[in-house]
Amino acid sequence: MSLSGKKVLHIDRNPYYGGESASISPIEELYKKFKVPGPGKSMDRGREWNIDLIPKFFLASGQLVKILVHTEVTRYLDFKIVEGSYVYKAGKVHKVPATEEDAHTSDLMGMFDKRRFRKLLLFALNFDVRNPRTYQDVDPNKMTTRDLFCRFDLGLDVMEFTGHAIALHGSESYLDQPCVETIRRIRLYSESLSHHNTSPYLYPVYGLGELPQGFARLSAEYGGTFLMNRAVDDIVMDNGKVKAVKSEGKLFHCKQLICDPSYVHSRVRKVGRIIRVICLLNHPVKNTHEANSCQIIIPQNQLNRKSDIYISVVSYAHNVASEGRYIATVSTTAETSNPEKEVQPGLELLEPIMQKFVSISNLLVPNEDGSKSQVIRLLQRSLSSPFTRYLCPDLTTPQTTLRLNVRTSKTCISWIGNIFYPLSTDRYFSSSAGESNQAVCERPTGI
Repeated sequence: MSLSGKKVLHIDRNPYYGGESASISPIEELYKKFKVPGPGKSMDRGREWNIDLIPKFFLASGQLVKILVHTEVTRYLDFKIVEGSYVYKAGKVHKVPATEEDAHTSDLMGMFDKRRFRKLLLFALNFDVRNPRTYQDVDPNKMTTRDLFCRFDLGLDVMEFTGHAIALHGSESYLDQPCVETIRRIRLYSESLSHHNTSPYLYPVYGLGELPQGFARLSAEYGGTFLMNRAVDDIVMDNGKVKAVKSEGKLFHCKQLICDPSYVHSRVRKVGRIIRVICLLNHPVKNTHEANSCQIIIPQNQLNRKSDIYISVVSYAHNVASEGRYIATVSTTAETSNPEKEVQPGLELLEPIMQKFVSISNLLVPNEDGSKSQVIRLLQRSLSSPFTRYLCPDLTTPQTTLRLNVRTSKTCISWIGNIFYPLSTDRYFSSSAGESNQAVCERPTGI
């Protein structure tokens, strides 16, 4: 907004940037925030830690970093590739295939399922909602995702893996909704993965707190004003429209107010609760190939839940922890009166844990869109699923300046071909995995 010539005043009750999405440093501040004694001697060099309160990874073909590049906030930021994506199945953690070798050795799918899955990926990458010729007799606004998966003869295990680890849906409700959104998500994941060939995710060096700081610096360059560590006493309305913000006895007049729900309790409602457990580790997570960073998704059906559990892992490799230390965060939507018990399966994957910090927060949503009142309440960041339709430019190296390099569908199709094409030949018709449970449906002709 500052770049567009608007006068912007940023008031924050916190002494740091980012609000709920801040990165806390030094580590002593994290212990104080959660009222936990410590840290002990094992947590030396506290200023080497930058712990995200709400961790997120960015899909490398989304829009966020395109915005960063457009606004030149990338002058203040470096990114690194997240090393892997994993999914929990039958009590074990499995790597989501990202390379030809991964595809050959993966036991997430049987050999025939891999061929069908490849056809679905190619369909999604060729799909253009503006060009009916790419529909292949699929009506994306009427056919459900369940019917789409059945059309490609995907088994139940592959449907779960595709919907939760590729399309990144957080529950099973997507199966009975129009498939157009799932197709877009599959395409976005595939395009993101084609950028770097090993992972679709990016993460800022020094943590997510670098993002609000970068935007703050840019806004200040264009005349934006920041008042940190300052309470907001009241929001002054006139005929149902925002007029001013009262802070420490002073009135700041404005035409529009953008804020998180915690500043306007009377204009939001609670729709659920979220539990997050930040865990400090001195080892990589088991069965992740010693990865310095990764995401693990536990689909809801694996634990008879209604929503997925997400685990994000970062480490000293991203300059967010001391040498040899890791930060893992387990998060999910609370479904019972004992949320800590709900995330226990995720915590068990991280054992042994040096220290954990538990937070349970309300998920608040606006009562109205703010078009009349001009009070725009930002939606709270819910879980640790990275799915947001962000676009990120390519990287010259894992930790260097960003350069915009938009991948085309042809590039992604070539990448899929490199991974899955050999699977269509007799040479690779051997697998340690049997065929997954087949979905109960009739397969339409034409595919």
